[in-house]
Amino acid sequence: QVQLVESGGGLVQAGGSLRLSCAASGIDVSIYAMDWYRQAPGKQRELVAHITSSDRTNYVDSVKGRFTISRDNAKNTVYLQMNSLKPEDTAVYYCNLETYTAIYWGQGTQVTVSA
Repeated sequence: QVQLVESGGGLVQAGGSLRLSCAASGIDVSIYAMDWYRQAPGKQRELVAHITSSDRTNYVDSVKGRFTISRDNAKNTVYLQMNSLKPEDTAVYYCNLETYTAIYWGQGTQVTVSA
C-alpha cells in the first residue's frame, strides 16, 4: 500500500523558513516525478513545485527564488525548503505522486505565516 506522509508544517513569522518533508512507503519515489501542491482557504489547489526523476525542477512564479524542492532517494523522501515566507504562503501543503495507473496524495501539512 502506497502512503505519502507530510511533516514539517507550522506557524512562522513572515521572513522565516520551514522545511517540509514527504516520506513515502510502498513505492520507490526515485523513479517518479513528484510535486508539492498547496491549498489556501477558499482557493483552488495549486502546483507549487515539481521535481523529475532526474532532479530537474520547476516552480510556480510566486515561489521562485524562495522555495527549493529536492529528494533523498535513500530515505525515499522529498523535501520542500521554504525561505522568506510570506503571509500569502499560508496554506495546507500536499505532496503528490502520479504513476501510470494511480495518483497518490498525502494528508497535508498546515503552514501558517503571520505578518
